[in-house]
Amino acid sequence: MTSVALTIAGSDPSGGAGLQADLKTFHQHGVYGTSVVTLLTVQNTQAVSAVEILDSNFVLAQLEAVLADIPPNAAKTGALGNVSNIEAIAERAKSFAFPLVVDPVMISKHGTALIDDEAVDAFTHQLLPNAFLVTPNLHEAAKLAALEITNVRSMEQAAEAIARFGVANVLVKGGHLDGDAVDVLWTDGRAHTLPAPRVNTQHTHGTGCVLSAAITARLANGESLVPAVKAAKQFITAAIRTSPGLGSGFGPVNLHSDADS
Repeated sequence: MTSVALTIAGSDPSGGAGLQADLKTFHQHGVYGTSVVTLLTVQNTQAVSAVEILDSNFVLAQLEAVLADIPPNAAKTGALGNVSNIEAIAERAKSFAFPLVVDPVMISKHGTALIDDEAVDAFTHQLLPNAFLVTPNLHEAAKLAALEITNVRSMEQAAEAIARFGVANVLVKGGHLDGDAVDVLWTDGRAHTLPAPRVNTQHTHGTGCVLSAAITARLANGESLVPAVKAAKQFITAAIRTSPGLGSGFGPVNLHSDADS
């Protein structure tokens, strides 16, 4: 039987991030992808120039339509946009019979806030307790844990602190630290350190989306968490290494062919 993965996320017309990247990643993992659109953007590899957030009732209507007809084996969230959408998804997630991977999309890789403090509060106290895994970048992890993160040890401390919000598992992505690209997975009360060689490239658009989507796809296929995260990290490292070089800014990673080739 075909496995199904659902993405609840924003649209990136350039195809490198958001639900477009999620669906490509699902396809690369042999999983049938469905999607719920939360917001529309005007963006390319150079900049995001406009965002239109959809009404939470319309977002929920999309979600109910998918759940009623093609229920997923796993799901993920990306950009939700505002407190109304976060609260709506959090409430519906209470009854999910499948794992939910939450990619926060709270703070950009440059440290720019993407949601306001009210939405952050809803995210931490309503959405996280209903998530199976959350995948913050360093800026997001520092915000959620109220800690300064400067090394792997502080990443571990942040992951443990975030888990106290009620989320079962935490993956802190260390791509913005110097040296190797080390991530930290907190699960079952302990930290797993996941190193990978750093790839010297500017083509990293959508890496967070792709990593969380790869984990979601593997969970949908029945893999347990630790091997799913390890394999997804290998997938994104290969996708960065073989990026197609599209666009004149921060280009997309390789989602159009076998990244391991």
